[in-house]
Amino acid sequence: MVERIIEADVLVIGGGMAGCFAAIKAREQGVSVTLVDKGYAGKSGQTPFAGGYMVFNPEWGDDLAAWMSQVNTTGEYVNNRVWTELAFKDSYSRYQDLVSWGVEFAKDENGELFRSASSLGPCRALHTEAMKHSEILRKQVLKSDARILDRIMVTDLLQQEGRVVGAIGIPMESHDLYILKSKATVICAGAAGFKPAGWPISALTADGDAMAYRAGCEIIGKEFVDPHATSAENPAFLMYPGKPGSAPLKKGDGPPMRKVVNAEGDEVPGIGTLFLELEFEAHAGRAPLYSETPDGKQVIRIGGAASGMSVHKAEGIWPADADCATVIPGLYAAGDSLGTMQMGSVYGAIGCALSGSSVTGARAGVAAARYAAQAENPAVDEKELNRLKKVTHAPVERKGGFSPRWLTQVLQNTVIPYYILYVKKEERMRAALTVVEFLRDHLVPKLFARDPHELRLALEAKNMVLNAEMRLRASLFRTESRGCHYREDYPRRDDPGWLAWVLLKEEQGQMRVLKKPVPQEWWPDLSQPYEERYPFRMPGE
Repeated sequence: MVERIIEADVLVIGGGMAGCFAAIKAREQGVSVTLVDKGYAGKSGQTPFAGGYMVFNPEWGDDLAAWMSQVNTTGEYVNNRVWTELAFKDSYSRYQDLVSWGVEFAKDENGELFRSASSLGPCRALHTEAMKHSEILRKQVLKSDARILDRIMVTDLLQQEGRVVGAIGIPMESHDLYILKSKATVICAGAAGFKPAGWPISALTADGDAMAYRAGCEIIGKEFVDPHATSAENPAFLMYPGKPGSAPLKKGDGPPMRKVVNAEGDEVPGIGTLFLELEFEAHAGRAPLYSETPDGKQVIRIGGAASGMSVHKAEGIWPADADCATVIPGLYAAGDSLGTMQMGSVYGAIGCALSGSSVTGARAGVAAARYAAQAENPAVDEKELNRLKKVTHAPVERKGGFSPRWLTQVLQNTVIPYYILYVKKEERMRAALTVVEFLRDHLVPKLFARDPHELRLALEAKNMVLNAEMRLRASLFRTESRGCHYREDYPRRDDPGWLAWVLLKEEQGQMRVLKKPVPQEWWPDLSQPYEERYPFRMPGE
């Protein structure tokens, strides 16, 4: 085994929209930057597959109060309004950055920027050509003279006297170890997931959440599931509006919000965005469900395409301030690794994920660079480094044990069924938690890897088991239903008792669940009838 030491003022973990913005903006501050990605920056994660980009601009007639109202109400009053507003206000500047770097946005039949409308309010989004913008981001990172290290999985953070001073990682092709020293570190490792089939999150295994949690950070938003559905016939196929330079787009174009019908031929009612309608129909025995393609054909729709992931911007590391800092000095986060609660309990408007990632990435990059400019050179505790080396390489040191592939299948079979984390009930979740705790305590410590690839799989499986425990504990703790968190045994929203966020933190080896109230000035009008505050009815209400 060879130890490779890489030093930089700012270390960025993850090469998606947030990571690239963080690296570029940090370099603009004059510090040295290394960006490390588990895959290939510009082609991995969710960024290459995204097309919508929300932009708020008063000169285009956008009204901030109206945009805020859409998110506040659709997100059912648990969005963090500081971050909702920042995401809107910073979005135009980040759009201008993308244009200056060469990213193209779709035009309408009049040659003007095409802005798809939301069915829920005034929020509107521009559209880029999938794959192209992420390639441009990578080129811009290299142009800024930041260093990119591809195919290295960062496994844990390095700490010295309560401060993060870098991370360690493993390459995909060898048993070498990368020691990544930095004055400031930005986690942009994306969302979490259980490697489901059908959505581009198979590489997102909660690595960022896991390493931050083990380092002492609070994690938020694990109960609000992402309900993306897909085609049963072609689960990996994603549809987008027209690309820049193709046929002009017109009103009505945009992401395919197609009519969905159940097995009885009835249209499935919904609130017009990503919600749990398909799971409710399936649970009622009215599956299979069908959606209409643009050419009029019906295809079977299946849920769970993003199993293990939360509503965009809900899950992740709880921010300590508006500059994306965490509670640990020297550590920042951005993108889907930062739990801003920007959209609340529902993904209420297209394009806010990609746009929000650029906003937080830029903020984190600037703040990390400023911190690094006044920080001392990192010192690494050899005792702590040796401990992490041992933990990281433990699976390859064993002569036998459990296969990470098999463990992943067991985990998927335990938590992916819709009746565990989509349509929830205490008795079912506690049964699943019992299994997850067994996986955590008995199987994970005995994972066995025969080569570098299996070592990555083992470390990913460990992080996915932690993600499953987080989701189950957060879901059990929130004894109500709200947005994309539904409890059969608590089908109503509980105001003001659960106008709050759920945070998870490690204390003395145990997962502690915390309740953080939403500021009272953000509450809905409690004198208003419940049916007016929440016009969408949950099953069982």
